[in-house]
Amino acid sequence: MTTSDRFATRAIHAGQSFDPTTGAVIPPIYQSSTFVQDGIGGLRGGYEYARAGNPTRTALETQLAALEGGAHGLSFSSGLAAEDSLLRAVLAPGDHVVMGNDVYGGTYRLINRIHGAWGIRNTPVDTMDLAAVRDAVKTDATRILWIETPSNPLMTVSDITALAEIGHEAGLIVVVDNTFASPALQQPLSLGADVVVHSTTKYIGGHSDVIGGALVINDDELHEKAKFVQFAAGPVSAPMDAFLTTRGIKTLAVRMERHSQNALAIAEHLVGHAALDTVLYPGLPDHPGHELAARQMIGGFGGMISLSLAGGGAAARRFAESLEVFSLAESLGGVESLVNYPSEMTHASVRGTELEVSESIVRLSVGIEDVGDLIDDVDQALARV
Repeated sequence: MTTSDRFATRAIHAGQSFDPTTGAVIPPIYQSSTFVQDGIGGLRGGYEYARAGNPTRTALETQLAALEGGAHGLSFSSGLAAEDSLLRAVLAPGDHVVMGNDVYGGTYRLINRIHGAWGIRNTPVDTMDLAAVRDAVKTDATRILWIETPSNPLMTVSDITALAEIGHEAGLIVVVDNTFASPALQQPLSLGADVVVHSTTKYIGGHSDVIGGALVINDDELHEKAKFVQFAAGPVSAPMDAFLTTRGIKTLAVRMERHSQNALAIAEHLVGHAALDTVLYPGLPDHPGHELAARQMIGGFGGMISLSLAGGGAAARRFAESLEVFSLAESLGGVESLVNYPSEMTHASVRGTELEVSESIVRLSVGIEDVGDLIDDVDQALARV
């Protein structure tokens, strides 16, 4: 079928042709580990063994590429599996990675501790400071510039176009973690990035019921390298996981509208609250990255807010544990609202490093509930600190 260039239509229809045998609107879940061959090497549709390929995963990968406006999509068992496969495809011992100094703690742990043990070096840098990024590039060894925007959890906004120019001048592969924004709000490939990475567990899946990750790549050779690692190491998404992710994608556009509307309303409500030092949300006019985010993001600023509590760590913990509609839990991006205490939860692994998150920070993943109930919940919890 021909799919429109408009995002919401692509999200629903890309890779989702009806079943030609029965006419079922939703393609079947191919819950099979292997596929019959018409003679040795006579593959039906190119499928032989589900680690190498499965029609349900193929449909999702087509959908993922369409969402980001990319040539190739790859689906993995988790966001970190996607990141690891890309790193394995690109890096060799002695290579160097420049990355943001506020990336997801698991990303830093993967690069610093897992790949670091195999001779991969890294330099965390403030990616809002273009001069600092240039200085961090070691021309002979740097292979990747890793950007996360908005960042997790401090909500910094980095200029993808400017950073891509710096990276390409030095011959680097420019990677953007687009998990917080989602392709509904930001499409890094169109801004110059080479690779987009996602934890599809978050906004793309959107319902807190499936773990997954993705890479979207334009370059054919780089895609083949990453696809080989996907096949050879096997960190693939299972058919049911691929189906659940596809189902979530179909409502991504409308969900992100509501996430963004709710988050903006809560952020505006909290500005100036006596219990807070700072409200970190790119949709606020006084956010340092607001003007850039308004240019680079499409139709909204996302559903993530971080708060710095005036009373420090004790107040932050009390606030996080006092919320009732917001559930205290890891992860983000689901239809239900979650609260996270990064220094002891998602970012515990970076304590003692330059990526350490202040104990005063609380991260809110704003869901799509009635915004009045969410505001009431935040107010009652702040009243207890």
